[in-house]
Amino acid sequence: MKLLKRTVLLLIVIVTMIGSQLATATNHIIAAENDQVKDLILYQNVPDALTEVKDKKVTLEALNIYEDGHFTKTSEDLTWRSTNKNVATVNEDGDVTFTGQNGRSFIYVSNGEFEDRIAVDFKVDKSKKKGKPTSSGKIVKQKGEQYEIIPNAIDGMTMKEKVGQMLMPDFRKWDGENVTEMLPEIEQLVKEYHLGGVILFRENVVTTEQTAKLVADYQEASEKYGLLMTIDQEGGIVTRLQSGTDMPGNMALGATRSTDLANNVGRAIGEELKALGINMNLAPVLDVNNNPDNPVIGVRSFGESPELVAELGIAYTNGLQSTGVAATAKHFPGHGDTAVDSHLGLPEVPYDLERLREVELYPFQKAMEAGIDAIMTAHVTFPKIDDTKVISKKDGTLISLPATLSHKVLTGLMREDMGFEGVIITDALNMGAIQDHFGSVDAAIRAVKAGTDVVLMPVGLEEVANGLYEAIETGEISEERIEASVERILTLKIKRGIIKEENPTPISEVVANAKDVVGSEEHKQIEKEAAEQSITLVKNDDVLPLDLTDDQKVVVVGTSYETSLHAAITKFHENTELIRASGPLSEEQLAIVQQADTVIVGTYTYNVSGRSVDSSQMQMVNQVIENAEAPVIGVGIRNPYDIMAYPTIDSYIAQYGFRKASFDATAATIFGANAPSGLLPVTIPTVDGDVLYEFGYGLTY
Repeated sequence: MKLLKRTVLLLIVIVTMIGSQLATATNHIIAAENDQVKDLILYQNVPDALTEVKDKKVTLEALNIYEDGHFTKTSEDLTWRSTNKNVATVNEDGDVTFTGQNGRSFIYVSNGEFEDRIAVDFKVDKSKKKGKPTSSGKIVKQKGEQYEIIPNAIDGMTMKEKVGQMLMPDFRKWDGENVTEMLPEIEQLVKEYHLGGVILFRENVVTTEQTAKLVADYQEASEKYGLLMTIDQEGGIVTRLQSGTDMPGNMALGATRSTDLANNVGRAIGEELKALGINMNLAPVLDVNNNPDNPVIGVRSFGESPELVAELGIAYTNGLQSTGVAATAKHFPGHGDTAVDSHLGLPEVPYDLERLREVELYPFQKAMEAGIDAIMTAHVTFPKIDDTKVISKKDGTLISLPATLSHKVLTGLMREDMGFEGVIITDALNMGAIQDHFGSVDAAIRAVKAGTDVVLMPVGLEEVANGLYEAIETGEISEERIEASVERILTLKIKRGIIKEENPTPISEVVANAKDVVGSEEHKQIEKEAAEQSITLVKNDDVLPLDLTDDQKVVVVGTSYETSLHAAITKFHENTELIRASGPLSEEQLAIVQQADTVIVGTYTYNVSGRSVDSSQMQMVNQVIENAEAPVIGVGIRNPYDIMAYPTIDSYIAQYGFRKASFDATAATIFGANAPSGLLPVTIPTVDGDVLYEFGYGLTY
């Protein structure tokens, strides 16, 4: 009996070992098949690929197509040729140069086994009687099933690979330390969950060289498809790059009323991100900030006018996307008219669809029509659109469904009603508005069912991924629903050239180029122009510009960013003293103020309580106004609404941000080196709700 048991056990072990070896061999065969190149095509022939001819030149790129449908950029062991060198030539790197002669040429690429071609045309128009003849070169895509690479890629994906394309976590910290270089644990997660993207934060992007290396390492970790490397580089108060140009924010641009400046700012931001390898920007904010009490949007908005927000937002978007970086309008359907920070709570916008179309939805609709790549959702409830009630996990009460999790908002309103075909991305799912009321897995499942394509910053990557897998396996989410999102994501990646590279540019070359672009003098000049043109002189009782002798004394008083204001003023007038105060001044400090020839007070607020007359900061300002013998100039460092708390001040400037360029522009304005031209992008009310200063108001010299 014992012998029989041993024999059976031995047979089981042998069969298991053989089965394991067969499985391993099968896996190797499948992997080998998947790694087998089955075709070579030109990227520019893919329907969604964008290509622009500049200065009679264009660079063509080749893609290897693999058996499982995935595709990669390749550049080695290729031969290129032109069939008509009189029209266009091509070098060994795929760089096409038009000669200027009318006609057509076909450009061929071959790897020795497979070959593809594309047509290039050049035309000189001499029909105009006046002026020089115009000329243009263009790419003429070839047609064929081989160029429909997205459906083929999706067909070859596993379910987990499809879900992975929809996941965009952050790796801000690891074991309590800022992530500034690739870690083996993170690389493993990128591969294990087949991630489609990663979002970076200020902690991750310290220097130009370090950032470029980190981004390149992320792309190398991606197995088959390039990563959406994303960041919130709005400009102004939301600026992540530590080595980049600190562009003024949206409300500053709103004050300039300049679409040219908005376009230049968007382009400069895009050029810096592109140089670093960051290919998607979660900007611009298209919220209409018509609520002075808004604690989270404020100066991140272009202003209170839907038309102004749309006009400048589209200009910014066009500048950004012209560099090849994807833009993202946020926060749909609109976070501007709220008094609750969705990072902390769940705000509500109570308006019906008619009002929303006129105000909140207007900039988003215009951005969609202008071709914006992506739209971010808002963790805000819109009960007049979706009155669905759910039980909050926080306290068991019934709450309205936030837009991020609402099928009626994302699919019904955005997709079907407004016609948006691009990528929908959630706002961060770790924010209080979601985490307080929904579990991590529940929130992700609801967001996907609602119609989102990208799940941003899920809490617990493993739990959320497994939750989505299970929801698909049980039929709660159909695989067709997942595939629709993957198709949109891959379409965006193709459109912006975000494709895994077999032969990436050497990191030394990437870093060298990034150092030339990031923080360049050209971009600093755009920053300076935007800051100077944004400065808004709201009040001036014959005080500005200052014309002081060297022995006349200026005193700068402040509680936040006071050293920055003092440093900027000192450049124009050395005889300047700084008083730091967190509240009402001491007798000694008041004595200094009373002896001053001019007093400049900087105030910094970001919420209602901060600008309350009863706040310690505003008590200090009004104390200075009452006790100073000299004129008092107020500077609203961030919010233009600060003057509500001290309307009797002699002069008031709104600068909309706390970056160096804005302080320099304010100082230049105070001393007459910059004539203020900014116009209020918002209405400033009185504390009683009347109008103190109207939208569009602004003084100059």
